Amino acid sequence: MTLHTDTTQSDTFVADVIAAADAETAALLQASTDVSTAGLGPHRESMRRAKLLVAVFLEPASAFTGSPAVVGLAETYARILHDLQSPTGLFLGGDNVESPPDTGFTINDVGDILELARRSGDPRLDRVAEILGGIADRAAPAMLAGGVHTPNHRWELSAALVRLHRHRPDERLTARAREWLAEGVDIDADGLYSERSANYAVYVSNPSLLVIADILDLPELHEVVARNLEATLGLIHPDGSVETVHSRRQDQREPVFPLAPYALHYRHLALETGRGDFAWAARVAASAPVIDPQTALADMLLHPALREALPSAVPPATRVRHAWPVSGLVVDRTPERTLVVFGGSDYAVARRIRSGLASNPTFLRLFGGDAVLESVRLSRHFFGLGPFRADRMTVADDRIVLEEHLSPAYFGPLDAARRRPDGDYRVVDEGRFSAAMSFDERPRHEVPLDTRIEIVPIEDGAEVTVETDGPICAWNLEFAFRAGGAFEGVTPAADGTVVLGSGSARYRVGADAIEVGPGTGSSAAAGYLPGEDYDYLGGTDALGGPRLYVSGTTPGRATVTVRRVR
Repeated sequence: MTLHTDTTQSDTFVADVIAAADAETAALLQASTDVSTAGLGPHRESMRRAKLLVAVFLEPASAFTGSPAVVGLAETYARILHDLQSPTGLFLGGDNVESPPDTGFTINDVGDILELARRSGDPRLDRVAEILGGIADRAAPAMLAGGVHTPNHRWELSAALVRLHRHRPDERLTARAREWLAEGVDIDADGLYSERSANYAVYVSNPSLLVIADILDLPELHEVVARNLEATLGLIHPDGSVETVHSRRQDQREPVFPLAPYALHYRHLALETGRGDFAWAARVAASAPVIDPQTALADMLLHPALREALPSAVPPATRVRHAWPVSGLVVDRTPERTLVVFGGSDYAVARRIRSGLASNPTFLRLFGGDAVLESVRLSRHFFGLGPFRADRMTVADDRIVLEEHLSPAYFGPLDAARRRPDGDYRVVDEGRFSAAMSFDERPRHEVPLDTRIEIVPIEDGAEVTVETDGPICAWNLEFAFRAGGAFEGVTPAADGTVVLGSGSARYRVGADAIEVGPGTGSSAAAGYLPGEDYDYLGGTDALGGPRLYVSGTTPGRATVTVRRVR
């Protein structure tokens, strides 16, 4: 799908949100006739449903305005939530046991319902407010004393604290939130939060900072959110997705992260600042089906200004290059294609795969109309060290260079003074694996491999040159395409893969195609090797779907062109 950027279309976001909320409410009411399908927990889902029901009850344009059935079901979910709360005031669920930040997600929704009920003054919501108010009061001590374990949790927990204060004023709650804020918001020079995650920016950091700003009167936090949204503008792709290859969280594995969840935030800041580029992004995000209508509708009730008409939209330039140096990311656009280059992996520093690190080995992506090259990776048969992940990136006007230096070693005998007759040596990680061999005390005999990938953007694609210096070993360039098309000029194997020995091949989706070639003539075995980090447990980060391989052997140099054709 190619993104449509018609900025003259009518702004139907408010009506779409109400319609989506009504549709979900109708489904809940129908399911509630059988308690087994009413949805008992988990706590976050029960709270979302209660929030939805209260929002449609109060929304004048909803088909369920003032519905007794809706209030009755909201009370049911409030009671379910009450029963799910542990004696500590926290909620149990998932593998984060007794978690203040995970509880914070639910308490933030509780806080918004309590505020909606208070503002409405509708006595029919008194019972819901009474149950939820008790939940909030029991949670407050744990939220006040509790800690976190990811960067975004600080803002989620702080948002819960200020909402609890809004419900029942207690200066200890705001003091604790200010203590977290005093650490400084983790937004970098690129305008991205430290986790570089679209998922956590849109669902946690941005909405949390906005509500903290409003309740504590800290307008500078709106400026932080605006910086993040501005940085995200360059990450919006022609298919309406947001780039995630550079993320340090789970969404680095999701090549398609929708822009739709950003609709409310771009709308909020577009109306606040009058920015036409934000208005454009708000319209594009709102062109997709509404995500989380309970949140959008509740926010529109709490902030009536969100219902106002957007400013005139200003679409992005069709020819532009964006760079995020801290993240090691470049997005280069022409009217023919969008090119993504990533050289900001954390693997070079950490030398491990770990939650919270950017470790995606994809270094190139290409959007060519409806044909999408999701990933280009370089795999090597070299000591089980896995695919190429750049440890250096250089960006010039006419080219982008990614480099990596690897130096695995063989180890010699220990010096006589370090030998132990019982053979009992320390367990040490030598970079590939760990063993009881005191590797750090042994002489090293290194086997270096230097890899340089030069990417030269061209009007319809890019020229990719792989240059290697080191011992003889096989390598494979893997070109992984988005499903929905078919290869031309080659016959794929049963698993959907193609080995390109010579010439070129195309992957076509409708009128658009991406061409790759030429092959190198190499007879090296094709395939992808995830590396020892995955292999030793039988795991993998390999991609599926349509894939094309170009093989080669080190040392040497090979150039492959990838381009959009029609």
